Amino acid sequence: MSVPKPMPLADVPPEAAHRVAPLRDLPPGELLVHEIYQSVQGESTFAGLPCVFVRCAVCDSRCRWCDTPHAFTQGERVSRSAVLGKVLAFGCPLVELTGGEPLLQPDVFPLMTELCDAGRTVLLETSGAHDVGPVDPRVHVIMDLKCPDSGESHRNRWANLDVLKPSDQIKFVVASRRDWEWAESAIREHRLDERFTCLVSCAFGGVQPVQLVGWLLASGLHRVRMQLQLHKYIWDPNARGV
Repeated sequence: MSVPKPMPLADVPPEAAHRVAPLRDLPPGELLVHEIYQSVQGESTFAGLPCVFVRCAVCDSRCRWCDTPHAFTQGERVSRSAVLGKVLAFGCPLVELTGGEPLLQPDVFPLMTELCDAGRTVLLETSGAHDVGPVDPRVHVIMDLKCPDSGESHRNRWANLDVLKPSDQIKFVVASRRDWEWAESAIREHRLDERFTCLVSCAFGGVQPVQLVGWLLASGLHRVRMQLQLHKYIWDPNARGV
């Protein structure tokens, strides 16, 4: 199945250009991969299911609460065919491309298509700062809308809302009452809970789950789903490869 080719990374702002430097000399057919592993899906409506994760290296954002800064610069060059082979060898029907920011790497797009062609259910976790239009329509996009306390809300690409499918999911990571009020306003203004699955979660170690539940219940947003990062309650919150 053919999909549109990804656009050049014109949406990486000049002040963030140095963050994507490790990708500049990456040849076609290769990916810069931080890790590939099998675990259980920790978030989204797929939470709890066995899943193979392909964590891509490099991110152009610097969210204040980021829990994977080790992926910013640590990665190994791997051919796309080798990544595909390693993922399929797990025999797991669910696969997620995450990061870092996967959409920074052009070969992520054909990799997702190849995984779909192989019969896998494919999830894409993306910051929402980059165009999701070229993503294979069979992929389930799980897109962040960055709240103010992330320090990256100015990078939200609102045009993506016109590209996402009803089967896609929008995630808000809430680090404060201000973040919650911003998320609630965005959901209402754009009718996000009527168009997509909307997920709200706590910035781990910041807002307490009981607080976020209280705000959600008081809002009357009955179609918005509260979620926890399941993997951080099963393993040490700082554990990698889980």
